[in-house]
Amino acid sequence: MRISELMHKDVETIEADECLRTAAERMRTHYIGALPVTENGQLVGMLTDRDIAVRSTALGKDPNHTSVRETMTATVITCSADDSLDAGERLMEEKSVRRLVVVDEDRHAVGILSMDDVATVPGKLIRPGELLEHLSIYS
Repeated sequence: MRISELMHKDVETIEADECLRTAAERMRTHYIGALPVTENGQLVGMLTDRDIAVRSTALGKDPNHTSVRETMTATVITCSADDSLDAGERLMEEKSVRRLVVVDEDRHAVGILSMDDVATVPGKLIRPGELLEHLSIYS
């Protein structure tokens, strides 16, 4: 199975210079927990609801005046839509991430593959919960 068969194709992104309040509102509106961060259309980071809570709110930063750039994770783990699902699963485990941004050859976000997506494939994990167990150590 290829990542393209399972990934979410409707990718919501946010510009790095937007404020955290805008990001949080977008997450709430679309019922998502992460946004790929772009600058002039290019992928430059990833922002999760946990980033907002731990790196900003817990430190007392004002979400109306704190930019996404100040809070995002700059290192984004990416994959290609043509990669195998096995390769995506291994990458999540090796990099201890719950989501991969699927990019095209120009590094534009074209999809998201989440741990939840992988878990929906019957019989995919050798031991059910193995990937979740591994990732929870790093959360």
